[in-house]
Amino acid sequence: MLKRRDLNFVLYELLGADALAERPRYAGQGREVYDAVLDTADGIAREFYAPNRKANDQQEPEVRDGRVWLQPGVKPAWDATAEAGIIASTHDEARGGLQLPHVIASAAIGHLEAANIGTASYPMLTAGASNLIAAFGNEDQKTRWLPPMLTGRFSGTMALTEPDAGSSLADLRTKAIPNADGTYRIEGTKIWISGGEHELTENIVHLVLARIEGAPSGTKGISLFIVPRRRVDAAGNPAGDNHVTLGGLIHKMGWRGTTSTLLNFGERGECFGELVGKPHHGLAYMFHMMNEARIGVGRAAMAMAYAAYHVGLEYAQQRRQGRLPGEKDPAKPPVTIIEHADIRRLLLTAKTAAEGSLHLILLCARLVDEQETGDEAARARATRLLEVLTPIAKTWPSIYGQEGISSALQVMGGYGYAREYDVEQLYRDNRLNQIHEGTNGIQALDLLGRKVVQEDGACFKALLDELQQLAAGATSAALAPLAAQLQGATQRMVAATQTLLPTMSKEPARGLANASVYLELVSRVVYGALWLRQAVVAEAALAAGASGDDRAFYEGKLQAAQFYFGFELPKHAVDADVLIRNEASAFEMRSAWF
Repeated sequence: MLKRRDLNFVLYELLGADALAERPRYAGQGREVYDAVLDTADGIAREFYAPNRKANDQQEPEVRDGRVWLQPGVKPAWDATAEAGIIASTHDEARGGLQLPHVIASAAIGHLEAANIGTASYPMLTAGASNLIAAFGNEDQKTRWLPPMLTGRFSGTMALTEPDAGSSLADLRTKAIPNADGTYRIEGTKIWISGGEHELTENIVHLVLARIEGAPSGTKGISLFIVPRRRVDAAGNPAGDNHVTLGGLIHKMGWRGTTSTLLNFGERGECFGELVGKPHHGLAYMFHMMNEARIGVGRAAMAMAYAAYHVGLEYAQQRRQGRLPGEKDPAKPPVTIIEHADIRRLLLTAKTAAEGSLHLILLCARLVDEQETGDEAARARATRLLEVLTPIAKTWPSIYGQEGISSALQVMGGYGYAREYDVEQLYRDNRLNQIHEGTNGIQALDLLGRKVVQEDGACFKALLDELQQLAAGATSAALAPLAAQLQGATQRMVAATQTLLPTMSKEPARGLANASVYLELVSRVVYGALWLRQAVVAEAALAAGASGDDRAFYEGKLQAAQFYFGFELPKHAVDADVLIRNEASAFEMRSAWF
């Protein structure tokens, strides 16, 4: 679970989430309401999710008598989550939602993901699917599909990937054949569909990308369909098989409690689907869910890194081993291992990864709230920032977070990689996040190839402005050197960008060959700005007289910022050097030479 002190710092001291209650959409809310929501999520995570983490990992889904069996603890967790309104948290009250800000809902879901991602994925996916229907479905579709999804009677998935196409959605082959009544017959195969088959709910609502017969080739011919596992009658109750057939379960190294499926649509009978929105606009609609899911993957990675950090920290505070260098008396008792400088280095790596990612993910959620409730200028700014921050939010918590989890594992020594302890599982679970929802390489291409040049560079300019704002106030003797260091790193990032742009326009393949290095560079700079902002707020709180536990909390923030700028941010210089000289060894390598 996420610790309340860390959440309070990010939500209220950094992001001012309580001020959202002043906006009409959130009228009548406020910090008391938001804290109650977080308390509820924390309680559900502790009672239903955390105790089942290991069993859900060790007892994977399996097919029994033609049905998919889940570990028994998943169903009570699902029911508790749905009953608490977490699936419906951001939806309109008129449709049964809680109408909460996204930043509060994201923090609440983070509790569940930190406790047990294999179970938390089911409500996370359903929330995403329901959000897409709410955004692009017609009124009839919203009326029929949203109530059972928001109350937990139905769950949801997104079905994009196909065995031969992989992440290249332009090559998908699933067909949609028009029927006289306005529905479509869906025929095709989808793979890697998380939550694609189970008995948790009465029905599963699949959001499926398919190509209407005669549609243009490529991405321009893709449409989006609601395809339920079971057909429904006029009252909305399941009424017969819709011939969505399980082709098999896939067994991953992590997230083992989440079914990963191969699904065949229309293989054993007619499979009916409903068109969402306009024909051939499916990919644009699905990107709404995909971008939400990408930030959700980043949040899951953050939650895992956060959980691992606190497991390692607790262990280091209790485990006694060895004596400090220079201690010659063997009769002296061993010290707790947190007294060793190298253990503190490892813990600081885990801390800066986890808490920096928490800041980034909740910042993105706060920007979504600006998109929906801010004034025109705030909406435009938030949209541009989200465009460029989404690939970073998806990838860097899983990369830097994996380094943090590895550090926590190292702190625990042999216990760290033993299955009896949590960090081993968290390491496996988080490794999947570098692949989920578009591999990190795809996100890197998106960042450099699309987002940096989007709107003639307006999104990149918005990021540069945000970096300046995050660094504002870092003028004290302690923080001014960090601000100068961040400014230098930002300048190198801009220089690398300006070096790559001409090559990208003339020879895109060469210009984008080191896109992953570019993503690393930008991510390190962004986290530098986030940590500097945390340091500014912490320094102000100390100056205002913080004492006791609060004082230790803020001093820890300042020291973590110093660590990030001393150990992590300097790594950007290597990335910048690679990019500015446009290192070509990988690009010029030939397949035959391997």
